[in-house]
Amino acid sequence: MSISRHNTQYLAVIALIVSMLIWSVSGIAIKHALEVLPPFTMIIMRFVPAVLLMLVIGLIFRNSPLLGLQKMDRKDLPLFLIAGFCQPFLYYLLETFTYDALESPTIAETLLSTSPLLSPVFAAVLLKERVTKYNIFGILISTGGVFALTLIGSRNYDIGNYWGILLAFAAVSAAVVDSIMMRKVPTRYSSLSFIFYAQLISLCFFIPIWLIKEGPQAMYNVQCTMTNAQITTALLCVAYLTVFASVIAFILFCFALRKIGVTQANAFNNIRPAFTAIWMLAFFGEQLPIGKWIGIGLIIFGLFICQKKEKITNY
Repeated sequence: MSISRHNTQYLAVIALIVSMLIWSVSGIAIKHALEVLPPFTMIIMRFVPAVLLMLVIGLIFRNSPLLGLQKMDRKDLPLFLIAGFCQPFLYYLLETFTYDALESPTIAETLLSTSPLLSPVFAAVLLKERVTKYNIFGILISTGGVFALTLIGSRNYDIGNYWGILLAFAAVSAAVVDSIMMRKVPTRYSSLSFIFYAQLISLCFFIPIWLIKEGPQAMYNVQCTMTNAQITTALLCVAYLTVFASVIAFILFCFALRKIGVTQANAFNNIRPAFTAIWMLAFFGEQLPIGKWIGIGLIIFGLFICQKKEKITNY
């Protein structure tokens, strides 16, 4: 039993690291896609194929505990509605408004990376998860590393509209509530089932806004104003967001969160800026001063401290 529990812990950590690696590239892909595509058009192009892909996978592997697609019970619909409304729908809207309201993208990125700070509060109140001193200490160290990583070397610290701070924390709260729903939904639903229904419900909110603000003519306008090379790059970015960020990463994150809990799983969100910085160094030559490497080290050290919870609880 002990070996099995440790193996589950290791698998969950690997799943979280892979999902964070995938999501750390998402911001770069979104930025390139938005240079060509209107925002809601990009969202529709991203999530409609993702939902269809999960439908096919779920039907093929219907007996798999991870990838099977189970029919939703009516009594569980409220949980899925909350999850789908919170993320991706509400989170994506609030994230967009946050970047618009705040003068500094660095400040916005830092504030949007604070979900590990809110997770213990939500998990303790709504799920009665035990939060230990290791969780709190590790999260604080890791979050300090995020601030060091994103702020050191940045020149623009003007906050701008202070509503942006509230919007950022509202976005983070929506993401954490979505994590809570992952735990509250009965375990008989596979990870794929949860993500499938949540994203399908999100599309029900996104599509009316897309029709009102952009509509099908948006792609025609893109074809008329952009070169084939620009369109191809945007489509490749959307394909990455569809397959990897919207399907694979979400399924892995859901699997891991259900195994080790909201507090520990969300702590790994702190490592995303570190991975992004490393990607930028590897592929775009963006240099990292020593302070940023210290920030990366603090993030990793904090995550190790946070995981000590597994030794004293019965997950």
